[in-house]
Amino acid sequence: MEKAVKESKIKKLDLLTAVEKIVDLSKDTELSPEFYRQASRYIKHLATRLNLTKEQSVMLAIFIDNCEDNSITLSQIARHLNCRTTRMIRYSNEIDELVRRDMIIRSKSSRGVSYRVPLDVIEAFKKDEAFTPRDRSGLTCQQLFNEMSDIFEMVEDDEMDAESAKEHLKQLLESNRQLAFVQKVNAYELCGTDLILLLQFCHLFVNNDDDCVGFHNLDSMHSKGLMRCIKSEFTQGDHELQQMKLIEWSTDGDFAKKEYYRLTMEAKRDLLDELQLPTLEGDKPKRGVLKADAIKPRNLFYSADITHSIDELAGLLDPQHYDDIHARLQEQGFRCGFTCLFYGAPGTGKTETVLQLARRTGRDILQVNVSEIKSMWVGESEKNIKAVFDSYRRIAKESKLTPILLFNEADAIIGKRQEGAERAVEKMENSIQNIILQEMETLDGILIATTNLAQNMDKAFERRFLYKIRFDKPTVEARASIWHEMLPTLSDTDATKLAERYDFSGGQIENIARHYAIDAILHGHTAPTAENLTEHCDSERINQKSEGRKIGF
Repeated sequence: MEKAVKESKIKKLDLLTAVEKIVDLSKDTELSPEFYRQASRYIKHLATRLNLTKEQSVMLAIFIDNCEDNSITLSQIARHLNCRTTRMIRYSNEIDELVRRDMIIRSKSSRGVSYRVPLDVIEAFKKDEAFTPRDRSGLTCQQLFNEMSDIFEMVEDDEMDAESAKEHLKQLLESNRQLAFVQKVNAYELCGTDLILLLQFCHLFVNNDDDCVGFHNLDSMHSKGLMRCIKSEFTQGDHELQQMKLIEWSTDGDFAKKEYYRLTMEAKRDLLDELQLPTLEGDKPKRGVLKADAIKPRNLFYSADITHSIDELAGLLDPQHYDDIHARLQEQGFRCGFTCLFYGAPGTGKTETVLQLARRTGRDILQVNVSEIKSMWVGESEKNIKAVFDSYRRIAKESKLTPILLFNEADAIIGKRQEGAERAVEKMENSIQNIILQEMETLDGILIATTNLAQNMDKAFERRFLYKIRFDKPTVEARASIWHEMLPTLSDTDATKLAERYDFSGGQIENIARHYAIDAILHGHTAPTAENLTEHCDSERINQKSEGRKIGF
Protein backbone atom coordinates (compact mmCIF):
# COMPACT_ATOMS: atom_id res chain seq x y z
CA MET A 1 0.00 0.00 0.00
CA GLU A 2 2.79 2.44 0.98
CA LYS A 3 4.64 1.62 -2.27
CA ALA A 4 1.53 2.36 -4.33
CA VAL A 5 1.18 5.79 -2.66
CA LYS A 6 4.81 6.64 -3.46
CA GLU A 7 4.36 5.60 -7.09
CA SER A 8 1.22 7.73 -7.27
CA LYS A 9 3.12 10.77 -5.99
CA ILE A 10 5.90 10.20 -8.52
CA LYS A 11 3.39 10.04 -11.34
CA LYS A 12 1.86 13.35 -10.23
CA LEU A 13 5.25 15.08 -10.09
CA ASP A 14 5.57 17.61 -12.91
CA LEU A 15 8.72 19.05 -14.46
CA LEU A 16 8.52 22.50 -12.87
CA THR A 17 7.99 20.99 -9.42
CA ALA A 18 11.04 18.80 -9.93
CA VAL A 19 13.04 21.88 -10.94
CA GLU A 20 11.89 23.80 -7.84
CA LYS A 21 12.83 20.93 -5.52
CA ILE A 22 16.27 20.50 -7.11
CA VAL A 23 16.97 24.24 -6.84
CA ASP A 24 15.82 24.41 -3.22
CA LEU A 25 17.81 21.35 -2.17
CA SER A 26 20.98 22.44 -4.02
CA LYS A 27 21.26 25.78 -2.23
CA ASP A 28 24.69 26.15 -0.54
CA THR A 29 25.43 22.42 -0.96
CA GLU A 30 28.41 22.65 -3.35
CA LEU A 31 26.61 19.74 -5.06
CA SER A 32 27.77 17.33 -2.39
CA PRO A 33 26.96 13.58 -2.43
CA GLU A 34 24.40 14.29 0.30
CA PHE A 35 22.57 16.69 -2.00
CA TYR A 36 22.39 14.09 -4.77
CA ARG A 37 20.99 11.58 -2.24
CA GLN A 38 18.30 13.96 -0.94
CA ALA A 39 17.30 15.19 -4.41
CA SER A 40 17.57 11.84 -6.16
CA ARG A 41 13.82 11.47 -6.70
CA TYR A 42 13.51 14.83 -8.47
CA ILE A 43 16.75 14.48 -10.38
CA LYS A 44 15.71 11.05 -11.61
CA HIS A 45 12.31 12.39 -12.69
CA LEU A 46 13.93 15.18 -14.74
CA ALA A 47 16.60 12.89 -16.15
CA THR A 48 14.08 10.23 -17.21
CA ARG A 49 11.64 12.69 -18.82
CA LEU A 50 14.34 14.57 -20.74
CA ASN A 51 16.88 11.77 -21.30
CA LEU A 52 19.60 13.59 -19.36
CA THR A 53 22.33 12.55 -16.95
CA LYS A 54 21.85 13.51 -13.31
CA GLU A 55 24.49 16.26 -13.59
CA GLN A 56 22.84 17.69 -16.71
CA SER A 57 19.47 17.62 -14.94
CA VAL A 58 20.82 19.63 -12.00
CA MET A 59 22.49 22.21 -14.24
CA LEU A 60 19.34 22.61 -16.36
CA ALA A 61 17.18 23.07 -13.25
CA ILE A 62 19.39 25.89 -11.95
CA PHE A 63 19.49 27.57 -15.37
CA ILE A 64 15.68 27.42 -15.62
CA ASP A 65 15.38 28.96 -12.17
CA ASN A 66 17.32 31.95 -13.56
CA CYS A 67 15.38 32.06 -16.84
CA GLU A 68 14.31 35.70 -16.37
CA ASP A 69 17.98 36.65 -16.84
CA ASN A 70 19.22 36.63 -20.45
CA SER A 71 22.82 36.73 -19.31
CA ILE A 72 23.30 33.94 -16.76
CA THR A 73 26.90 33.47 -15.68
CA LEU A 74 28.62 30.50 -14.08
CA SER A 75 29.52 32.75 -11.14
CA GLN A 76 25.77 33.16 -10.46
CA ILE A 77 25.36 29.41 -10.30
CA ALA A 78 28.48 29.13 -8.14
CA ARG A 79 27.03 31.67 -5.68
CA HIS A 80 23.82 29.66 -5.46
CA LEU A 81 25.81 26.52 -4.73
CA ASN A 82 28.24 28.37 -2.41
CA CYS A 83 31.31 27.12 -4.29
CA ARG A 84 34.11 28.63 -6.31
CA THR A 85 33.46 29.41 -9.96
CA THR A 86 36.36 27.12 -10.88
CA ARG A 87 34.34 24.24 -9.41
CA MET A 88 31.89 24.74 -12.27
CA ILE A 89 34.60 23.72 -14.76
CA ARG A 90 33.90 20.14 -13.68
CA TYR A 91 30.44 20.55 -15.21
CA SER A 92 31.56 22.17 -18.48
CA ASN A 93 30.95 19.01 -20.53
CA GLU A 94 27.44 18.68 -19.11
CA ILE A 95 26.68 22.33 -19.90
CA ASP A 96 28.10 21.91 -23.40
CA GLU A 97 25.68 19.04 -23.99
CA LEU A 98 22.73 21.20 -22.90
CA VAL A 99 23.91 23.84 -25.39
CA ARG A 100 24.22 21.24 -28.14
CA ARG A 101 20.67 20.08 -27.50
CA ASP A 102 19.37 23.68 -27.65
CA MET A 103 18.17 23.58 -24.04
CA ILE A 104 20.32 26.59 -23.19
CA ILE A 105 22.05 29.13 -25.42
CA ARG A 106 25.60 30.26 -24.81
CA SER A 107 26.80 33.80 -25.60
CA LYS A 108 30.37 35.06 -25.81
CA SER A 109 31.33 38.71 -25.56
CA SER A 110 34.17 40.88 -24.33
CA ARG A 111 32.68 40.53 -20.85
CA GLY A 112 32.93 36.77 -20.93
CA VAL A 113 30.61 33.79 -21.38
CA SER A 114 26.94 33.84 -20.41
CA TYR A 115 23.84 31.73 -21.00
CA ARG A 116 20.09 32.07 -21.44
CA VAL A 117 17.16 29.66 -21.57
CA PRO A 118 15.19 29.71 -24.86
CA LEU A 119 11.50 30.54 -24.66
CA ASP A 120 10.65 27.19 -26.29
CA VAL A 121 12.18 25.35 -23.34
CA ILE A 122 10.27 27.43 -20.80
CA GLU A 123 6.99 26.91 -22.67
CA ALA A 124 7.56 23.13 -22.73
CA PHE A 125 8.16 23.06 -18.95
CA LYS A 126 5.03 25.15 -18.34
CA LYS A 127 3.02 22.52 -20.25
CA ASP A 128 4.85 19.72 -18.44
CA GLU A 129 6.16 18.47 -21.76
CA ALA A 130 9.58 17.11 -22.52
CA PHE A 131 11.44 19.64 -24.66
CA THR A 132 12.56 18.42 -28.05
CA PRO A 133 14.31 20.65 -30.59
CA ARG A 134 12.01 21.83 -33.36
CA ASP A 135 11.84 19.49 -36.35
CA ARG A 136 13.80 21.11 -39.16
CA SER A 137 13.21 18.45 -41.80
CA GLY A 138 10.90 18.68 -44.82
CA LEU A 139 11.52 22.42 -45.26
CA THR A 140 11.00 24.47 -48.38
CA CYS A 141 14.10 26.12 -49.81
CA GLN A 142 13.06 29.51 -48.42
CA GLN A 143 12.47 27.98 -44.98
CA LEU A 144 15.92 26.39 -45.17
CA PHE A 145 17.49 29.80 -45.83
CA ASN A 146 15.48 31.29 -42.95
CA GLU A 147 16.93 28.63 -40.65
CA MET A 148 20.43 29.29 -42.00
CA SER A 149 19.93 32.99 -41.33
CA ASP A 150 19.00 32.26 -37.70
CA ILE A 151 22.12 30.15 -37.24
CA PHE A 152 24.49 32.73 -38.74
CA GLU A 153 22.78 35.49 -36.75
CA MET A 154 23.30 33.58 -33.51
CA VAL A 155 27.00 33.23 -34.34
CA GLU A 156 27.25 36.96 -35.08
CA ASP A 157 25.51 37.69 -31.76
CA ASP A 158 27.90 35.30 -29.98
CA GLU A 159 24.96 33.07 -28.98
CA MET A 160 26.42 30.05 -30.75
CA ASP A 161 30.02 29.10 -31.32
CA ALA A 162 31.28 28.41 -34.83
CA GLU A 163 31.71 24.66 -34.31
CA SER A 164 28.14 24.26 -33.05
CA ALA A 165 26.90 26.35 -35.96
CA LYS A 166 28.72 24.14 -38.44
CA GLU A 167 27.12 21.06 -36.91
CA HIS A 168 23.68 22.69 -37.05
CA LEU A 169 24.19 23.62 -40.71
CA LYS A 170 25.27 20.11 -41.65
CA GLN A 171 22.28 18.63 -39.79
CA LEU A 172 20.03 21.12 -41.58
CA LEU A 173 21.32 19.95 -44.97
CA GLU A 174 21.12 16.30 -43.96
CA SER A 175 17.49 16.71 -42.86
CA ASN A 176 16.46 18.35 -46.13
CA ARG A 177 18.05 16.21 -48.80
CA GLN A 178 14.83 16.47 -50.82
CA LEU A 179 15.71 20.06 -51.81
CA ALA A 180 17.43 20.65 -55.15
CA PHE A 181 19.66 23.24 -53.42
CA VAL A 182 20.95 20.60 -50.97
CA GLN A 183 21.41 18.03 -53.72
CA LYS A 184 23.45 20.47 -55.83
CA VAL A 185 25.57 21.53 -52.86
CA ASN A 186 26.25 17.88 -52.01
CA ALA A 187 27.15 17.18 -55.65
CA TYR A 188 30.09 19.59 -55.34
CA GLU A 189 31.62 17.24 -52.72
CA LEU A 190 33.18 20.13 -50.81
CA CYS A 191 35.28 19.68 -47.70
CA GLY A 192 34.09 21.17 -44.39
CA THR A 193 35.54 24.69 -44.65
CA ASP A 194 34.68 25.13 -48.33
CA LEU A 195 31.14 23.92 -47.70
CA ILE A 196 30.63 26.46 -44.91
CA LEU A 197 32.08 29.25 -47.07
CA LEU A 198 29.69 28.42 -49.91
CA LEU A 199 26.74 28.40 -47.50
CA GLN A 200 27.86 31.78 -46.17
CA PHE A 201 27.95 33.27 -49.67
CA CYS A 202 24.52 31.82 -50.47
CA HIS A 203 23.06 33.10 -47.20
CA LEU A 204 24.48 36.60 -47.65
CA PHE A 205 23.14 36.86 -51.19
CA VAL A 206 19.66 35.44 -50.48
CA ASN A 207 18.97 36.80 -46.99
CA ASN A 208 20.98 40.05 -47.01
CA ASP A 209 20.94 40.87 -50.73
CA ASP A 210 24.71 41.17 -50.40
CA ASP A 211 26.61 40.72 -53.64
CA CYS A 212 29.82 42.32 -52.38
CA VAL A 213 31.17 40.06 -49.63
CA GLY A 214 34.30 41.02 -47.71
CA PHE A 215 36.42 38.85 -45.44
CA HIS A 216 34.88 40.60 -42.42
CA ASN A 217 31.55 39.02 -43.44
CA LEU A 218 33.06 35.53 -43.22
CA ASP A 219 35.45 35.53 -40.26
CA SER A 220 32.91 34.75 -37.51
CA MET A 221 32.75 31.13 -38.71
CA HIS A 222 36.49 30.51 -39.00
CA SER A 223 39.55 30.81 -36.78
CA LYS A 224 42.04 33.62 -37.37
CA GLY A 225 44.66 31.24 -38.72
CA LEU A 226 42.22 29.63 -41.12
CA MET A 227 40.96 33.04 -42.26
CA ARG A 228 44.52 34.06 -43.14
CA CYS A 229 44.80 31.01 -45.40
CA ILE A 230 41.37 31.64 -46.93
CA LYS A 231 42.20 35.30 -47.57
CA SER A 232 45.52 34.42 -49.19
CA GLU A 233 43.94 31.85 -51.52
CA PHE A 234 41.06 34.15 -52.49
CA THR A 235 43.38 37.09 -53.16
CA GLN A 236 45.56 34.95 -55.43
CA GLY A 237 42.50 33.49 -57.15
CA ASP A 238 43.57 29.98 -56.11
CA HIS A 239 40.73 29.01 -53.78
CA GLU A 240 38.78 25.87 -54.61
CA LEU A 241 35.50 27.79 -54.89
CA GLN A 242 37.08 30.11 -57.44
CA GLN A 243 38.55 27.24 -59.40
CA MET A 244 35.09 25.66 -59.52
CA LYS A 245 33.69 28.97 -60.83
CA LEU A 246 31.37 29.32 -57.85
CA ILE A 247 32.93 32.52 -56.47
CA GLU A 248 34.40 35.52 -58.31
CA TRP A 249 35.70 38.99 -57.54
CA SER A 250 32.80 41.40 -57.16
CA THR A 251 34.63 44.20 -59.01
CA ASP A 252 36.59 44.15 -62.23
CA GLY A 253 39.24 46.37 -63.72
CA ASP A 254 42.89 47.01 -62.91
CA PHE A 255 42.10 49.56 -60.20
CA ALA A 256 39.89 47.17 -58.22
CA LYS A 257 41.15 45.83 -54.92
CA LYS A 258 40.56 42.11 -54.71
CA GLU A 259 38.91 42.27 -51.31
CA TYR A 260 35.26 41.66 -52.19
CA TYR A 261 33.67 38.58 -53.70
CA ARG A 262 30.30 37.19 -54.80
CA LEU A 263 28.64 34.09 -56.17
CA THR A 264 29.06 33.78 -59.92
CA MET A 265 25.90 34.08 -61.99
CA GLU A 266 26.33 30.44 -62.97
CA ALA A 267 26.40 29.42 -59.29
CA LYS A 268 23.35 31.55 -58.50
CA ARG A 269 21.33 30.03 -61.31
CA ASP A 270 22.47 26.50 -60.53
CA LEU A 271 22.00 26.62 -56.76
CA LEU A 272 19.15 29.06 -56.20
CA ASP A 273 16.72 28.19 -58.97
CA GLU A 274 14.15 26.92 -56.43
CA LEU A 275 13.86 30.36 -54.83
CA GLN A 276 12.83 32.02 -58.12
CA LEU A 277 14.66 35.20 -57.20
CA PRO A 278 13.73 38.15 -59.47
CA THR A 279 17.41 39.08 -59.83
CA LEU A 280 18.11 35.72 -61.50
CA GLU A 281 15.32 35.88 -64.06
CA GLY A 282 16.69 37.07 -67.37
CA ASP A 283 13.46 38.75 -68.47
CA LYS A 284 13.18 40.86 -65.31
CA PRO A 285 14.61 44.39 -65.55
CA LYS A 286 17.61 45.11 -63.37
CA ARG A 287 17.70 48.25 -61.29
CA GLY A 288 18.40 51.29 -63.49
CA VAL A 289 18.24 49.25 -66.71
CA LEU A 290 15.85 50.07 -69.55
CA LYS A 291 14.99 46.90 -71.44
CA ALA A 292 15.24 47.10 -75.23
CA ASP A 293 11.80 45.58 -75.74
CA ALA A 294 10.26 48.24 -73.46
CA ILE A 295 11.31 51.09 -75.77
CA LYS A 296 8.48 52.36 -77.94
CA PRO A 297 9.34 52.72 -81.66
CA ARG A 298 9.42 56.24 -83.05
CA ASN A 299 10.16 57.70 -86.46
CA LEU A 300 13.05 60.15 -86.46
CA PHE A 301 14.00 62.53 -89.24
CA TYR A 302 17.52 63.73 -89.95
CA SER A 303 19.58 65.19 -92.72
CA ALA A 304 21.16 62.74 -95.16
CA ASP A 305 24.59 62.98 -93.45
CA ILE A 306 23.22 62.24 -89.97
CA THR A 307 21.05 59.41 -91.31
CA HIS A 308 24.11 57.82 -92.91
CA SER A 309 26.16 58.09 -89.68
CA ILE A 310 23.39 56.60 -87.54
CA ASP A 311 22.75 53.75 -89.98
CA GLU A 312 26.47 52.96 -89.98
CA LEU A 313 26.58 52.94 -86.17
CA ALA A 314 23.45 50.75 -86.04
CA GLY A 315 25.20 48.30 -88.37
CA LEU A 316 28.24 48.18 -86.10
CA LEU A 317 26.04 47.55 -83.06
CA ASP A 318 24.15 44.77 -84.80
CA PRO A 319 24.96 41.70 -82.64
CA GLN A 320 26.58 39.67 -85.42
CA HIS A 321 28.78 42.52 -86.67
CA TYR A 322 29.61 43.72 -83.15
CA ASP A 323 30.91 40.33 -82.00
CA ASP A 324 33.01 39.93 -85.15
CA ILE A 325 34.53 43.42 -84.90
CA HIS A 326 35.10 43.00 -81.16
CA ALA A 327 37.00 39.74 -81.72
CA ARG A 328 39.16 41.22 -84.48
CA LEU A 329 40.05 44.28 -82.39
CA GLN A 330 41.14 41.99 -79.58
CA GLU A 331 43.29 39.91 -81.92
CA GLN A 332 45.05 43.04 -83.18
CA GLY A 333 45.63 44.43 -79.70
CA PHE A 334 43.29 47.42 -80.06
CA ARG A 335 40.90 48.72 -77.41
CA CYS A 336 37.57 46.90 -77.72
CA GLY A 337 35.22 49.55 -76.39
CA PHE A 338 32.77 51.41 -78.63
CA THR A 339 32.61 54.99 -77.34
CA CYS A 340 30.23 57.39 -79.07
CA LEU A 341 29.41 61.06 -78.64
CA PHE A 342 26.13 62.58 -79.82
CA TYR A 343 26.42 66.36 -79.73
CA GLY A 344 24.43 69.30 -81.02
CA ALA A 345 21.64 71.75 -80.26
CA PRO A 346 18.93 70.90 -77.72
CA GLY A 347 15.89 69.09 -79.01
CA THR A 348 17.57 67.56 -82.05
CA GLY A 349 16.85 63.94 -81.04
CA LYS A 350 20.13 62.81 -79.49
CA THR A 351 18.63 60.89 -76.58
CA GLU A 352 15.78 59.45 -78.63
CA THR A 353 18.32 58.25 -81.19
CA VAL A 354 20.13 56.29 -78.46
CA LEU A 355 16.82 54.70 -77.45
CA GLN A 356 15.93 53.74 -80.99
CA LEU A 357 19.42 52.33 -81.60
CA ALA A 358 19.01 50.18 -78.48
CA ARG A 359 15.59 48.96 -79.60
CA ARG A 360 16.84 48.33 -83.14
CA THR A 361 19.86 46.27 -82.00
CA GLY A 362 18.14 44.56 -79.02
CA ARG A 363 20.43 46.12 -76.43
CA ASP A 364 19.36 47.19 -72.94
CA ILE A 365 20.40 50.61 -71.64
CA LEU A 366 22.00 51.46 -68.30
CA GLN A 367 21.28 55.18 -68.05
CA VAL A 368 23.43 57.30 -65.75
CA ASN A 369 21.86 60.16 -63.84
CA VAL A 370 24.73 62.62 -63.46
CA SER A 371 22.98 64.58 -60.70
CA GLU A 372 22.75 61.40 -58.58
CA ILE A 373 26.44 60.70 -59.04
CA LYS A 374 27.56 64.03 -57.63
CA SER A 375 27.40 63.96 -53.85
CA MET A 376 27.84 66.69 -51.30
CA TRP A 377 30.16 64.39 -49.36
CA VAL A 378 33.81 64.54 -50.34
CA GLY A 379 34.93 61.25 -51.87
CA GLU A 380 31.43 59.88 -52.39
CA SER A 381 31.14 61.11 -55.99
CA GLU A 382 34.28 59.24 -56.96
CA LYS A 383 32.89 56.07 -55.36
CA ASN A 384 29.60 56.61 -57.18
CA ILE A 385 31.20 56.88 -60.61
CA LYS A 386 33.32 53.79 -59.97
CA ALA A 387 30.17 51.97 -58.89
CA VAL A 388 28.51 52.93 -62.19
CA PHE A 389 31.23 51.24 -64.23
CA ASP A 390 31.38 48.25 -61.86
CA SER A 391 27.62 47.85 -62.23
CA TYR A 392 27.86 48.13 -66.02
CA ARG A 393 30.55 45.44 -66.17
CA ARG A 394 28.48 43.13 -64.00
CA ILE A 395 25.31 43.67 -66.06
CA ALA A 396 27.25 43.25 -69.30
CA LYS A 397 28.70 39.97 -68.04
CA GLU A 398 25.22 38.69 -67.12
CA SER A 399 23.51 39.84 -70.35
CA LYS A 400 23.24 37.96 -73.62
CA LEU A 401 23.93 41.16 -75.57
CA THR A 402 26.33 43.85 -74.43
CA PRO A 403 24.17 46.71 -73.11
CA ILE A 404 24.64 50.43 -73.75
CA LEU A 405 25.99 52.66 -70.99
CA LEU A 406 24.32 56.05 -71.54
CA PHE A 407 25.59 59.29 -70.04
CA ASN A 408 22.72 61.58 -70.99
CA GLU A 409 23.34 65.34 -70.98
CA ALA A 410 26.93 64.70 -69.96
CA ASP A 411 28.00 68.37 -70.15
CA ALA A 412 28.68 68.43 -66.40
CA ILE A 413 31.21 65.60 -66.44
CA ILE A 414 33.03 65.86 -69.78
CA GLY A 415 33.69 69.61 -69.71
CA LYS A 416 37.15 71.11 -69.53
CA ARG A 417 39.05 70.17 -66.40
CA GLN A 418 39.97 72.86 -63.90
CA GLU A 419 43.66 73.75 -63.99
CA GLY A 420 45.19 74.39 -60.58
CA ALA A 421 41.97 73.37 -58.86
CA GLU A 422 41.98 74.38 -55.20
CA ARG A 423 38.36 74.24 -54.11
CA ALA A 424 37.00 70.86 -52.99
CA VAL A 425 34.26 70.91 -55.63
CA GLU A 426 36.75 71.55 -58.44
CA LYS A 427 39.04 68.80 -57.20
CA MET A 428 36.10 66.42 -56.99
CA GLU A 429 35.00 67.19 -60.57
CA ASN A 430 38.54 66.72 -61.86
CA SER A 431 38.76 63.42 -59.98
CA ILE A 432 35.46 62.23 -61.51
CA GLN A 433 36.68 63.13 -64.99
CA ASN A 434 39.98 61.32 -64.47
CA ILE A 435 38.11 58.17 -63.39
CA ILE A 436 35.86 58.31 -66.45
CA LEU A 437 38.85 58.85 -68.77
CA GLN A 438 40.60 55.83 -67.24
CA GLU A 439 37.44 53.72 -67.55
CA MET A 440 37.00 54.72 -71.20
CA GLU A 441 40.53 53.49 -71.89
CA THR A 442 39.73 50.00 -70.57
CA LEU A 443 36.04 49.84 -71.49
CA ASP A 444 34.89 46.54 -72.96
CA GLY A 445 31.41 47.54 -74.01
CA ILE A 446 29.35 50.36 -75.52
CA LEU A 447 29.29 53.87 -74.08
CA ILE A 448 27.26 56.72 -75.57
CA ALA A 449 27.30 60.25 -74.19
CA THR A 450 25.03 63.10 -75.27
CA THR A 451 25.84 66.79 -74.84
CA ASN A 452 24.50 70.15 -75.93
CA LEU A 453 27.80 71.90 -75.30
CA ALA A 454 30.49 70.08 -77.28
CA GLN A 455 32.53 73.29 -77.51
CA ASN A 456 33.23 73.02 -73.76
CA MET A 457 34.40 69.42 -73.92
CA ASP A 458 37.86 68.57 -72.61
CA LYS A 459 40.28 67.52 -75.37
CA ALA A 460 41.10 64.31 -73.50
CA PHE A 461 37.47 63.22 -73.80
CA GLU A 462 37.31 64.20 -77.46
CA ARG A 463 40.21 61.85 -78.23
CA ARG A 464 38.56 58.94 -76.45
CA PHE A 465 35.28 59.02 -78.38
CA LEU A 466 35.62 56.66 -81.31
CA TYR A 467 32.46 57.92 -83.05
CA LYS A 468 31.20 61.49 -82.96
CA ILE A 469 27.90 62.41 -84.56
CA ARG A 470 26.77 66.02 -84.75
CA PHE A 471 23.03 66.61 -84.57
CA ASP A 472 22.09 69.78 -86.43
CA LYS A 473 18.65 71.30 -86.45
CA PRO A 474 16.50 69.51 -89.03
CA THR A 475 16.30 70.74 -92.59
CA VAL A 476 13.06 72.17 -94.01
CA GLU A 477 12.18 68.77 -95.45
CA ALA A 478 12.90 67.03 -92.14
CA ARG A 479 10.90 69.65 -90.20
CA ALA A 480 7.93 69.12 -92.50
CA SER A 481 8.12 65.39 -91.90
CA ILE A 482 8.30 65.93 -88.13
CA TRP A 483 5.24 68.22 -88.25
CA HIS A 484 3.37 65.54 -90.13
CA GLU A 485 4.58 62.82 -87.75
CA MET A 486 3.43 64.77 -84.69
CA LEU A 487 0.12 65.91 -86.22
CA PRO A 488 -0.92 63.30 -88.81
CA THR A 489 -4.06 65.24 -89.83
CA LEU A 490 -2.03 68.32 -90.78
CA SER A 491 -1.94 68.77 -94.54
CA ASP A 492 1.34 68.48 -96.46
CA THR A 493 0.99 72.12 -97.56
CA ASP A 494 0.56 73.39 -93.98
CA ALA A 495 3.38 71.18 -92.73
CA THR A 496 5.73 72.64 -95.36
CA LYS A 497 4.53 76.18 -94.63
CA LEU A 498 5.28 75.79 -90.90
CA ALA A 499 8.63 74.16 -91.63
CA GLU A 500 9.70 77.02 -93.84
CA ARG A 501 8.53 79.73 -91.44
CA TYR A 502 9.84 78.33 -88.15
CA ASP A 503 13.37 76.99 -87.66
CA PHE A 504 12.37 74.63 -84.86
CA SER A 505 14.05 71.51 -83.55
CA GLY A 506 12.17 68.25 -83.27
CA GLY A 507 11.76 68.79 -79.53
CA GLN A 508 10.16 72.18 -80.06
CA ILE A 509 7.74 70.82 -82.66
CA GLU A 510 6.77 68.07 -80.23
CA ASN A 511 6.07 70.70 -77.54
CA ILE A 512 3.79 72.63 -79.91
CA ALA A 513 1.94 69.46 -80.91
CA ARG A 514 1.32 68.60 -77.24
CA HIS A 515 0.08 72.13 -76.47
CA TYR A 516 -2.28 71.96 -79.42
CA ALA A 517 -3.58 68.53 -78.37
CA ILE A 518 -4.34 69.85 -74.87
CA ASP A 519 -6.17 72.89 -76.29
CA ALA A 520 -8.13 70.67 -78.64
CA ILE A 521 -9.31 68.58 -75.68
CA LEU A 522 -10.23 71.65 -73.63
CA HIS A 523 -11.77 73.81 -76.36
CA GLY A 524 -12.77 71.34 -79.05
CA HIS A 525 -10.53 72.62 -81.86
CA THR A 526 -10.94 71.13 -85.29
CA ALA A 527 -8.13 69.61 -87.36
CA PRO A 528 -4.86 71.55 -87.06
CA THR A 529 -3.87 74.05 -89.73
CA ALA A 530 -0.95 76.39 -90.22
CA GLU A 531 -3.16 79.28 -89.13
CA ASN A 532 -4.41 77.86 -85.82
CA LEU A 533 -0.90 76.60 -84.96
CA THR A 534 0.74 79.98 -85.49
CA GLU A 535 -0.05 81.23 -81.98
CA HIS A 536 1.56 78.16 -80.45
CA CYS A 537 4.61 78.54 -82.72
CA ASP A 538 5.07 82.18 -81.80
CA SER A 539 4.75 81.32 -78.11
CA GLU A 540 7.40 78.62 -78.46
CA ARG A 541 9.70 81.06 -80.25
CA ILE A 542 9.27 83.61 -77.46
CA ASN A 543 10.05 80.95 -74.87
CA GLN A 544 13.14 80.01 -76.83
CA LYS A 545 14.44 83.58 -76.77
CA SER A 546 13.66 84.16 -73.11
CA GLU A 547 14.78 80.81 -71.71
CA GLY A 548 17.90 80.36 -73.82
CA ARG A 549 18.91 76.71 -73.52
CA LYS A 550 16.16 74.07 -73.56
CA ILE A 551 16.42 70.45 -72.60
CA GLY A 552 16.61 68.05 -75.53
CA PHE A 553 14.34 65.08 -76.12
